[in-house]
Amino acid sequence: MFRFENIAAFNYLWLIPAIIVIGFFFDRRSRKQMQEAIGSRLYPFLSSSVSSKKRKIKTTLQVLAVFFFVLALARPQMGESQQEVKSEGVEIIFAVDVSESMMAEDVKPSRLAQAKVELSRLIDLMPGNKVGVVAFAGSAALLSPLTNDPGAIKMYLESLEPSSVSSQGTNFTDALKTAKEAFERGGVSTDEVVKVTRVILIASDGEDHEQGALDEAQKMAKEGIRIFTLAYGTEKGGAIPVRDGMGFLKGYKKDRQGQTVLTTVKGDALRALAEAGQGSFYFATFGGDQTKLLVEDIGKLERTQFDSTVATQYEERFQTFLLIGIILALLELFLGERRAGFRFWKGRYEVPPS
Repeated sequence: MFRFENIAAFNYLWLIPAIIVIGFFFDRRSRKQMQEAIGSRLYPFLSSSVSSKKRKIKTTLQVLAVFFFVLALARPQMGESQQEVKSEGVEIIFAVDVSESMMAEDVKPSRLAQAKVELSRLIDLMPGNKVGVVAFAGSAALLSPLTNDPGAIKMYLESLEPSSVSSQGTNFTDALKTAKEAFERGGVSTDEVVKVTRVILIASDGEDHEQGALDEAQKMAKEGIRIFTLAYGTEKGGAIPVRDGMGFLKGYKKDRQGQTVLTTVKGDALRALAEAGQGSFYFATFGGDQTKLLVEDIGKLERTQFDSTVATQYEERFQTFLLIGIILALLELFLGERRAGFRFWKGRYEVPPS
């Protein structure tokens, strides 16, 4: 079977008539300018050394070179083979804390912004997995069901804001329950034969957590759902900025007594949650090694085959057309325009060209 992979490349064939028209236009204009400069009687004598036949050959070589370059760009393919491609990985839910405390700037540009960057980086480091996104604070909401489309996941991560949920606070229990529902609705069906490795990755500063999260984590661990946690922020803490609709800083959040609220990371709470969920706890540092460690730990888990597809592969044949185009272009480059055997006139004597 013969086919072209890149049909759009044939749009460049307009260069061929353009070369012909432009060449004709400039040749005619230069001839007219020379006739005006030296006179119509002297022009035929001075231009007699130029071979119009060779000029036509050079134009033909240019046209053919462009034609074969376009054919090579269209990627001609011949022959085909079929190969089974298997998709394997684990099902992961990113549960991201979008409470107001995650807007603190004790890490730059903010805790939430850092989490977005690190989680997007995780997507690139863990290809083949099915990933979903849950936003949580005082309540939880599923933003993206499980999918193996990394572009879609990054888009949902980038959209995370405190307004992604209806109430503030930090309720880990709701986040865990929402993540579990996402597995049940969009994940691979499990039975006595099929076992799916499932992971909930919680990215949070751990503040103001509700009771009952540890019991829920232990229950999920017995069902085969592992819980990993990433802590964002510093123990020193930072103020929560308040911005206007244009994003300009108006001040910092204050309590009822008018004092600036300082929010600190609660690593112990996140560590306990990971231990209850038979996972691991990581203290996030921007550009640190914790991301690689997390990838290694998840990589040790048993991978599940999600689906398999048959991919058809074609053998590329563009190399031949590209080589022909290069040869024609080189021939055009080295081909002169002088007539063969022409003798220049110098004074009273004719001499061969040097």
